[in-house]
Amino acid sequence: MSNLNPTPTLAYVALGANLGDPIGTLLEACEALHQLDHTTEVQISGFYKTAPLDADGPDYINAVASLKTRLAAPDLLQALFAIETAHGRERSYHNAPRTLDLDLLLYGSEEFNTPELTLPHPRLHLRAFVLHPLAELAPKLQLAQGSIQDLLQTVADQAITPLDAEPDDE
Repeated sequence: MSNLNPTPTLAYVALGANLGDPIGTLLEACEALHQLDHTTEVQISGFYKTAPLDADGPDYINAVASLKTRLAAPDLLQALFAIETAHGRERSYHNAPRTLDLDLLLYGSEEFNTPELTLPHPRLHLRAFVLHPLAELAPKLQLAQGSIQDLLQTVADQAITPLDAEPDDE
């Protein structure tokens, strides 16, 4: 990881897991985000339980993290992949159940469209499991598709349950 921005960029990362110990895995992933080089001000939303969307398997536990990082977006993505791999993530098939899924949702106002990375995340505005925790961290966020508050109304039919378990935000 060699490309550092001169000033930190605010980024948002979706976290999800539905195999093994999803809550424990997300807590460990949150700690790993706190430990990322050149990254500060990590905040974690509450955790939410959701049914798989366009997939099979057990229910997911989801959250969103915000962080300020000097890592370039592709380097941040590689760091997220490394955290996934450390938690046993396998990419056996599209939308397979997973021990850990970390998706880079937004990286400042930057847009990327490469085979490895598309920003903003192309489906974030369609997913309650992303919008609810994201709205918790950024209630006034504006996306290309509209305000986060308006977008929440468009996914109101997707079941999502906040969990009482709060992430340990040391």
